[in-house]
Amino acid sequence: MAERKERKGSYAAPALDKAFLVIELLADHPQGLLASEMASALGRSLGELFRIVVVMEEAGYLQKSPVTDRYTITYKFLDIAYRATPTRQLTAAAVPEMQALARATEQSCHLVVAKHAEGLVIAREENPGVRGFALRLGASIDLLRSCSGQVILAFSAPAAAERLLDRIEAARGTKIDRAALSKRLEEVRAKGGDMRESPVARGVTDVSYPVFGFGGEVMAALTIPFLELIDGSQVVGVDAAREMLAAATLRISRLLGHVAEE
Repeated sequence: MAERKERKGSYAAPALDKAFLVIELLADHPQGLLASEMASALGRSLGELFRIVVVMEEAGYLQKSPVTDRYTITYKFLDIAYRATPTRQLTAAAVPEMQALARATEQSCHLVVAKHAEGLVIAREENPGVRGFALRLGASIDLLRSCSGQVILAFSAPAAAERLLDRIEAARGTKIDRAALSKRLEEVRAKGGDMRESPVARGVTDVSYPVFGFGGEVMAALTIPFLELIDGSQVVGVDAAREMLAAATLRISRLLGHVAEE
């Protein structure tokens, strides 16, 4: 594993910095890590890191498996994020619409927001039927390849989109063909959303539309990974599902205070 370095700044808080590094490390290992594995990955002694981990566990930010002794991040972080950011208002407005959408289409749907250089699934509703395809809550989404990511990029203000692309380049260490991407995003904007074959799952068509906030900024992308059934049992086709999705995102946006331009 690559060693993670402490951030350099005007003020030093070594213990706090180590806690942040532990959080970032465990975020990349949802299956959990032993204290010794964390120490090795971060280039620290087990003794100095173990004290930090114990304090974080006692505060409820980490949990230790009684079976494997591996530490994982708890939902306390998610709870704080919901209460301290616009995410809470966004999910409160979106979830009832998502539930109705899943029932009407018998397809799953998920809500994605931009997080640094990736997309993050902050809410999801599974297909209420017996078959379906769904992403897990908290899943990371590739902003460049995914339907959700391209919708977020397409409807972000130009400066905000450029910042996201800069972060993606920095995280990947590679340059993005921005001219080609710009043409693709223009197509998405012209259609008001996006619909295309999933780049990762065969038989799935991703359909995604933007959710806007009070100031007209794009807050999220609501996406249906439409799973086509070959036995004729699905209740709506992909085009009907797209129309339902587009209408749902308009209603969510209105609940968030957005007034669409005539």
